[in-house]
Amino acid sequence: MSATVEELEAEVLRLPAVLRARLVEKLIASLDVEPDVENAWAEEVEKREGEIENGTVTLLPGAEALSRLRAEIQ
Repeated sequence: MSATVEELEAEVLRLPAVLRARLVEKLIASLDVEPDVENAWAEEVEKREGEIENGTVTLLPGAEALSRLRAEIQ
C-alpha cells in the first residue's frame, strides 16, 4: 500500500510533538548526507579526542566557556 504525501502528512501531524520533532530531525539529517563532509567531521572528532586524551588542550566547564565567549562578543 502506497500512501500519498497528503496522507503521510495528515498521519504525521497526529503524532505527539516530541515524535514529530524526532521525525523532522531524521528527515533533515537524511538530506544532509555528504560522505566528504561526514568523513571530515569524523577526522576532526578523532583529532580533538586525541588532543584531549594527550593533554594538548585544556577543557573548560561550559559556563566558563560561555562567559568568555560573551565577554569577547561585547
